[in-house]
Amino acid sequence: MRKEWQVLKNIVWILLFILLCLSPSPSNAKSNTNTMQAKKNYYTKLQIGLPEDVGISSERLKVVDECITTEISRGFPGAVLVIIKDGKIIKDSAYGFAKRYDGHSVLSQPIKMKTTTIFDLASNTKMFSTNFAMQQLVSQGKVDLKQSVQYYLPAFKDRDNDEIKGKAKITVTDLLQHTAGLPSSIHYHDPKKAGVLYSQDRELTKKMVIATPLKHPPHTAQIYSDIDYMLLGIIIEEVTGVSLDDYVEKEIYKPLGLIHTKYNPLQKGETQNEFAATELFGNTRDGAISFPHIRKHTLQGEVHDEKAFYSMAGVSGHAGLFSTGREMAVLLQVMLNGGGYGNLELFNQSTINQFTTPSSPDSSFALGWRINSDDHMHQFFSESAPSTVLGHTGWTGTMTVIDKENQLGICLLTNKRHSHVIDPYKNPNVFAGDQSVISNYGKVIDLIYKAIIS
Repeated sequence: MRKEWQVLKNIVWILLFILLCLSPSPSNAKSNTNTMQAKKNYYTKLQIGLPEDVGISSERLKVVDECITTEISRGFPGAVLVIIKDGKIIKDSAYGFAKRYDGHSVLSQPIKMKTTTIFDLASNTKMFSTNFAMQQLVSQGKVDLKQSVQYYLPAFKDRDNDEIKGKAKITVTDLLQHTAGLPSSIHYHDPKKAGVLYSQDRELTKKMVIATPLKHPPHTAQIYSDIDYMLLGIIIEEVTGVSLDDYVEKEIYKPLGLIHTKYNPLQKGETQNEFAATELFGNTRDGAISFPHIRKHTLQGEVHDEKAFYSMAGVSGHAGLFSTGREMAVLLQVMLNGGGYGNLELFNQSTINQFTTPSSPDSSFALGWRINSDDHMHQFFSESAPSTVLGHTGWTGTMTVIDKENQLGICLLTNKRHSHVIDPYKNPNVFAGDQSVISNYGKVIDLIYKAIIS
């Protein structure tokens, strides 16, 4: 018995010795904790910095300020410019006015632009709502880019009277890179232009979008199309089971701490004077256009885009999102980081690579993202930017630039449509704000690149 007890004691001592050997020393424990913490905080979060901290000249940035303020003095409405580099916000500036006019009248006390002013992003919605959602769903394996649109939307079929057929061949990728063959736009909100596709009811509009006939056979033309992105928004809703705004606001913006990035902001706690105003007379183009329920007041805090506002109740994959310059900077940093921010990972670098690879035949298109690959894109991104730079524009006057190579992000938000239409009956889409050197963005972007110290 005593012998068995001695054997048991020896076994216990051996086990204790093994445990002591395996236990980390205090210094090793601290090292392990730091390693875990480093992994946890892997993604860069933006901090405030000085231009010289990241190799940019403050003096040269003054030339950017002079360019914009000169245009403001000539009547350009207003702008906000945010520049980030190497994880630091090195410029966050406001210029001019958020609202200068009420219809024809110049306000006696125009509302000054602030760095916190909220903008209608127009087609930048495509990237920072729809693409972000798609990139997340692809990363999670919930959407397959090679899968047919019909798989997600069974009603997306050729109709007997469609002149061009081939909807069964169209994939999610085709929508993203604008090779599906769909028209660039249908004015669903206007019965005179939409005909049988007319709708000012969101659920009916979704059916009309799905029923929209092809303009070209799939894969034969690359035409930038709002309808492609309206369909992508509908796919996101089908896959997630919630509305597009609910999905991106709960799954993307809220986790990032963004409080002003949202659809239908006036319905969600924002007040009108927080916004940059857009068109002076609703959607009438100074009285040249009319359709049922058209707005005639100066727009401020309501999405300008007609399809989004009248036909999609403010929530669509192609337009409808609002944000501030500072919050857009966070979204730019997510892309520069490879898909995450702080402790949060929204999607992975592999997915970003899929979405940002140039397409064929037009290399200025990736999956939604536009790339600075040719002379046409230089008017937006500038010739000074590398050919790999990507981003997007928005009709209301917004521009985003993502330069992974230089770890540089630029967000230029303007309200150039808050100006008179030059000749509404000749061309209702040319505004006084379009005449400014700021309006194509490339001039400002070029000056920013020239501020980088070699």
